[in-house]
Amino acid sequence: MLRLLAFLSAMLTVSACASIGDLGSDRVALGDFSLGHRVVVAPNLTKGPASRDATKEEWEAAMVAAINERFGAYEGEKLYHFGISVEGYVLAQPGIPLVLNPKSVIIFNLTVWDDAAGKKLKAEPEQITVFEAVSEKSILGSGLTQTKEEQMQALSRAAAKMIQKYLVRMNRQEKWFKSGVQAPAPKAAAAIEEANAKSKPGKQPAAPAAATVETADSTTETDESRVVLPDETIIEAEPQPLPKAD
Repeated sequence: MLRLLAFLSAMLTVSACASIGDLGSDRVALGDFSLGHRVVVAPNLTKGPASRDATKEEWEAAMVAAINERFGAYEGEKLYHFGISVEGYVLAQPGIPLVLNPKSVIIFNLTVWDDAAGKKLKAEPEQITVFEAVSEKSILGSGLTQTKEEQMQALSRAAAKMIQKYLVRMNRQEKWFKSGVQAPAPKAAAAIEEANAKSKPGKQPAAPAAATVETADSTTETDESRVVLPDETIIEAEPQPLPKAD
């Protein structure tokens, strides 16, 4: 408890950030991942110095909403569960700009469970620390420009993104999720469904003429004859018949 308070105190004068960035873009590939339970608790919640008050229930609700927002669209073939314990926080109060400029921060522990195996993917929980992002609204301190609810939403969204980055890293290092069974990204899937709906019975559905598939890290431009899906599958466009001569 004392060590956590000391850490939170030090964060009042440290400038750092974690962008919430890409909530509107196509989701990062996570193989067969699909989110089951998301359990958020805060039994040992510690408020740092010079912080606004926030209850356990408020943090639990904010974190669940952010996790649903970022992970709810995954439709892999296996279920995985999140266990999250919020340990400490600072919600910056109005300070003296450029002299005392407190930063908001949240610290939490994450455990990921494999539903089919009935066990944790990693024995020890991963502790993650997230700072408020630097923006026009927070450059002079979010306590001056944001409500408590806005601060909690921003931190929770940043926390969800950090969880996503952690899963990507562990999948790369430890092969947590099987590849090749992830559903197409939303934009590509929507384009293919539209093409299928327009195709005639008995014919091979045609792929859309052009599409752009975006991820958090890159954007792949396709040409006018194929669509590149996240799993590198290539769907060739159906050749169009030549018009008959009169």
